[in-house]
Amino acid sequence: MKIIVIGAVAAGSKAAAKAKRMLPDAEIHIYTDDTHVSYSACGIPYYIEGNFDDYKTLLVRSPEEFEHSGIRVHLRHKVTKIIPSSKQILVNNLDENSSFLDNYDKLIIATGASPIIPPIKNNCFNNVFTVRKIEDAINIKAKLKDTKRAVIIGGGYIGLEMLEAFVRNNVKTTLIERGNYLMPAMDEDMSELIKNELEKIHENRFEIITGKSVTEFCGDTEGISTVEVNSGEIYDADLAIICTGVRPNVELAVDAGIKLGVTGAIRVNRRMETSEPDIYACGDCCEEIQIITQAPVWMPLGSNANKEGRCAAINCCGGRDEFFGVLSSAVTRCLGLTISMTGLTEKDARKAGFDPVSAIVTKYDKVGYMPDANNITLKIVADKRSGKLLGGQAIGAGDSDKRINTLATALLAGLTVDEFRRNDMTYAPPFSTTIDLLINASEILQEKISGK
Repeated sequence: MKIIVIGAVAAGSKAAAKAKRMLPDAEIHIYTDDTHVSYSACGIPYYIEGNFDDYKTLLVRSPEEFEHSGIRVHLRHKVTKIIPSSKQILVNNLDENSSFLDNYDKLIIATGASPIIPPIKNNCFNNVFTVRKIEDAINIKAKLKDTKRAVIIGGGYIGLEMLEAFVRNNVKTTLIERGNYLMPAMDEDMSELIKNELEKIHENRFEIITGKSVTEFCGDTEGISTVEVNSGEIYDADLAIICTGVRPNVELAVDAGIKLGVTGAIRVNRRMETSEPDIYACGDCCEEIQIITQAPVWMPLGSNANKEGRCAAINCCGGRDEFFGVLSSAVTRCLGLTISMTGLTEKDARKAGFDPVSAIVTKYDKVGYMPDANNITLKIVADKRSGKLLGGQAIGAGDSDKRINTLATALLAGLTVDEFRRNDMTYAPPFSTTIDLLINASEILQEKISGK
């Protein structure tokens, strides 16, 4: 059997490696227009911040290691066409500017996603960056040595991670979010809390601007020097980062007649099969099912990509596996603040037809007399009609992710608030309060549901 994988970051690399373990005699090829394979794009902000010095730390597996295991890696080879009728792909060798056809028995599409570039005038300066590939990491890190002021455009996960990276490197930073709130995926009350908590510690090292959009970069042959927003203000900048989201790379699939889903990403079933026989898709280019609503969603996260790549490989090789969907669980940090969420927000629950009710609790993550005790603000959401848990968000210097991971397990099990509040959670002063804030919030929420 000959298996071709298009794309080689998280999902594609995982799929190729798993397929080779399942079918050692299979001929497996990876085609990518990138210069690296199998790397942690999620780790780029932490490399820039200085948590480690060598960018190669981000590389999970080298081309040589793939080759040693019998997987052929074709770097700087762009697949320009998929021909399902003849089971072929058309490939362009970017270094030699030559093209050729290759045949496959099974094809796995893992083309990922690309940064969205908003309509900003003069966005092609050499010191305007996105954060997606290893080259981005290397170039930003090099430029940072000569940077005193930076502008970040976008207040989502990457924007906040880059804010931390720059502040830790003593770069005065302006973060500009066109929406009225940071982290727009969260409920507005929690998003506002993020901004408030960060502004308590800014110490003139950074500023956060919401409700304004960048319209123009200005500079000269050396690069940008200022950034202008739609209200007319101008901000000095030696460097700018665009973190305004990504879109799935689906052009190849569309051209091949492969159907997209309602999210605009490739539609797949639980076996990661596309609408075309013997063609699978995984990672940031395909959509998932939201476990609570059973509706299609698009969640481009590294954790999802790895699980989907594994599932695609198993089924591609004749096995049976299913990927049941996502809870939209996510976590990040910014300057000591952990931000985490899972399931549905209150606004998303309402859109999905639930009757959402919520409870918010702020409490220490461990007993207050412990020297490392820190506050967490936790919001949990449930459906008033059924009593079922729907989701949660947590923000604070304490172990927010620990609470959200616990809640994610409850969501997967389909627990009601009444069932969850009986949870026998561990207690010792270095780890939690006698009654954890998850239980406190659940008790409050159950009172709202029962009307007591």
